[in-house]
Amino acid sequence: MKRPTIDDIARRAGVSKGAVSFALNGRPGVSSETRRRVQAIAAELGWQPNSLARALSDGRPDVLGLVVDRPARTLGLEPFFMQLISGIEATLSEASVGLLLQMTEDHEAEIAIYRKWWGQHRVAGVFVVDLRAADARIAALEELRLPAVVIGGPEGTGGLPAVWSDDAGAIAVAVEHLAGLGHRRIARVAGPRELRHTGVRTAATRETAAGLGVECRTVYADYSGEGGERATLALLRADERPTAIMYDNDVMAVAGTAAAREAGFSVPAELSIVAWDDSALCLLARPHLTAVSRDIPAFGAQAARSLLDLVLGRPVADTQQARPRLVLRDSTAVCHESVQ
Repeated sequence: MKRPTIDDIARRAGVSKGAVSFALNGRPGVSSETRRRVQAIAAELGWQPNSLARALSDGRPDVLGLVVDRPARTLGLEPFFMQLISGIEATLSEASVGLLLQMTEDHEAEIAIYRKWWGQHRVAGVFVVDLRAADARIAALEELRLPAVVIGGPEGTGGLPAVWSDDAGAIAVAVEHLAGLGHRRIARVAGPRELRHTGVRTAATRETAAGLGVECRTVYADYSGEGGERATLALLRADERPTAIMYDNDVMAVAGTAAAREAGFSVPAELSIVAWDDSALCLLARPHLTAVSRDIPAFGAQAARSLLDLVLGRPVADTQQARPRLVLRDSTAVCHESVQ
């Protein structure tokens, strides 16, 4: 795909590139007739003004983009994205680069936004989040040749560089911790099934549990508090209820803890809880939640550095962040069933 350029307009109009620039930027130096003809040809070709031309001329971008494919109401409640964006912004602000954030609720709309941004020269590059198992965004961005860094991976990213963390290793540590406390029936409330990192965590949960000889069931939710509450109550009403539950984010873990206590279960005496992505929410819950902890602002900062380098034509490789660690608090304890 080729964007129309000032050269294309100049050839069609039979004038110089300088005359086209004068005409399109409202500067003196061309006749009214030439100005009207140039503007008409530009409209016909679908030319869009390049807001990055001046910034890129000295090798520096001025705007990067992030599209988040989630409802705005859930984004505002989830500390992960707020911390991720804070890390991105901290790095971009040092380089005097802005961040254009847009929300959507499906991948087709997201790809349309990329095409619009590319056509209008709105951004110099984009961050890609919530990688899916079959992700059409990767091929679309490669086709556009729009610089992009995937926050996730490292598999399924095509030729795009990725910044990722060891989800499988973190899940293994959490399952091993619970098994070490004597839990033999563990459940996990996961995020959306179609997300690639959900699949990675599910496979690691299954493999680690099998190696330890414990039962571990995974159910899927949507990262919301309501989803976490519903999944928790369904698990606790089962004939063989779990004695421990892991959650794929902190919002579901806090909501699940509250739902379990309201249903009459003591945490951690009757039910141990582990959250993913430690945040202030885990310290506001009662009891304080044991949680998988990552330096999410550092995660965002590394993604920003990688994308800035990519836009500037520097070589960029996949980057693995420091391995997440398990922060032990009061929501996990020895399983009483195992000591009876």
